Amino acid sequence: MQKRALGNSGLEVSAIGLGCMGISQSYGAPMETVDAVRLIRSAFERGITFFDTAEVYGPFTNEEVVGEALQPIRDQVVIATKFGIDIAGTVGHGGMDSRPQHIRDVVEASLKRLRTDRIDLLYQHRVDPVVPIEEVAGTVKELIGQGKVKHFGLSEAGVRTIRRAHAVQPVAALQSEYSLWWREPEEAILPVLEELGIGFVPFSPLGKGFLTGAINADTRFDSSDFRNTVPRFAEEARKANQALVDAIVATAARKKVTPAQVALAWLLAQKPWIVPIPGTTKLNRLEENIGSASVARRRILPTSKTRSRRLPCRASAIRRNRRHGSIAEAEGKSHDREHQEQGRRHHWRQQRAG
Repeated sequence: MQKRALGNSGLEVSAIGLGCMGISQSYGAPMETVDAVRLIRSAFERGITFFDTAEVYGPFTNEEVVGEALQPIRDQVVIATKFGIDIAGTVGHGGMDSRPQHIRDVVEASLKRLRTDRIDLLYQHRVDPVVPIEEVAGTVKELIGQGKVKHFGLSEAGVRTIRRAHAVQPVAALQSEYSLWWREPEEAILPVLEELGIGFVPFSPLGKGFLTGAINADTRFDSSDFRNTVPRFAEEARKANQALVDAIVATAARKKVTPAQVALAWLLAQKPWIVPIPGTTKLNRLEENIGSASVARRRILPTSKTRSRRLPCRASAIRRNRRHGSIAEAEGKSHDREHQEQGRRHHWRQQRAG
């Protein structure tokens, strides 16, 4: 598979990565370990070298599976994992925990679960509203100096947070949601990433399965599937958004590819430093996703500069609720999180001085 560089970091990965979360949670029952290991190794055999996990997935079990699967080929792959979630729920930072000592403890635990001596890309999973991002970046910088981490990443961070973190320790990549269903990063995030030379790793590039055309208003999910609680997957929302899927399906038919390949190839066509990480538990879907890289190389799909009349060019054409209510409420907009962080920075410094 073709390789891509994540910005100016020097970190080179396969053009398509594998998001491993769904192996352990969220989309029904977890895979059996033997099957999960087989799937991850099959991804490598087919050209994927970029694998994404996190301590909170499972929790912990996803890193264990990824570590077992990749141990024999460790030097040939790039492993990304994350810190920053208050799994125990005891810290009181709004579900987050990026205190420096906690970061160090998480890294030590993740290294053991991943069966490795270094983490190639370490993300802050979500911005901590209490701990200043400079403290976070400085801690990761220390870990990089110790050889335990190679590159620093952020997830779901806004423009000011990205700039402040990057000033302390260069940010290699930002991971946030981006797809034909969720275009918000185009407004402010992509321009600053291009300016600073930071790569972009879109999660949910297939809209949690909706953009594949396999889900419609009549689809019923397993009781353990988290999409049962996501507003965008309410029956009414699926009906409202079906026009987008219909447009993707029609484009796929004209180009003689699949809807998933249209959605992924469109992302790849936007910027050469974008690397989507679709997840799957099925080998046939894995192969389908990998095929999107060749679709992108054929340059048969529009970019944001060469808009198609048949694909929605603005997110406003789509009912955009993510997880909680309206777009302005969905997980908190990036600038809202930053305002909270800004307002509590003084409190944090007082605590450290006390």
